[in-house]
This record gives sequence, C-alpha cells and structure tokens, in this order.
Amino acid sequence: MNARSLQLFFLFTFCFLSCAQTETDEKKTYALKFTDVDGNELSTADGHVTLLAFVNSGQVDKAQTVGDRVPEFCLGNSGYRMITVVETKNHSGPLRRAFESVARHRLDAAAKRLQTRYDKKKIARNARHDVFAVIDFGGTIGAKFADQSARPDFRVVVLRGNGDLRQQWLELPASKQLAAALSN
Repeated sequence: MNARSLQLFFLFTFCFLSCAQTETDEKKTYALKFTDVDGNELSTADGHVTLLAFVNSGQVDKAQTVGDRVPEFCLGNSGYRMITVVETKNHSGPLRRAFESVARHRLDAAAKRLQTRYDKKKIARNARHDVFAVIDFGGTIGAKFADQSARPDFRVVVLRGNGDLRQQWLELPASKQLAAALSN
C-alpha cells in the first residue's frame, strides 16, 4: 500500500466512524418487543406511533390521565397505540398472575371509559382491543430508557413507528404537548 492509499484509507475510516457516531448521538431508537397482559405480542417498531406511560402500581391513575389526554385524532386510528407499562419488583409465578389479573380488570374499566369517547365520535370499534398494559417485572423495559441510578418513578414516551424517540416527559404532559408530539 502506498502512502496515498493509506491516507485515503484513514480518511475514509475517520469519515465513516464520525458519521456513524453523529447519527447514534442524534437519534435514539427503542425497538422493543414484549407481551402484554392479554397475551398480545407488541413491538415499539412495528409501524405504530407508540405512546408509553411508565408507572408503578401506585400511579396507575397517572396512566389513566395520560389516556384521557390522548387527542381525538388518535382514537380508533390503527396508526397509534398507547401502552401502559406498570413497573414492579420481580415476583414469582403466582404473584405475576395476580398482577396480570388486576391489570386486565383495570383495562376492562379503562376500555369502558374509552368506549364512551368512541361512541361520541361514532367509532364502530370495541375499545377493549385498543388498550394495552405490560407488567414490567424487575424493571427491565424501563431500564432501557434511563440510567438505573437515576430512574424516574413516572415517564411518558412517544416513539415513531420505527421506535425512534419523538418526545419524553418525566411528569404529566399537557393535552397540547401530547397532541403536538403525536402529530409530528
């Protein structure tokens, strides 16, 4: 290899590594797969704009507030999905099933509230098929979004259809903030 070829090789390598580093710094992608309490396989990179509400079992009302603030254009729209992620400690099989049973009961209640919004908009769809919850035993899903030493108790995340981070809040977003993040 002559000196000119070596220079071009190093220049190309430097440019390639610089571009790759810049792209990963600017864009965070969370292509996660998990199973909800109803047994549905869900992905944050399957084409849906995904709204994730991370709560612990004592903050489920905050997830309901986020759901109530979802803008009308998302209702019944197959391009959007909200998933409540309930973070809890790692538990054994019987306790896991109890958590999932309680979660399904709460989803049934949330679906009834959502169904009234659907009925007002004349959306001919069963709202129960549009509410999702995942129990994050041991916090493995939430850990992908934050440093373990500084993990917040509550978080709302909006991801594009490919899992790219669109917006994130550590407190309840206002309805207008949520609508803006979901419509971009």
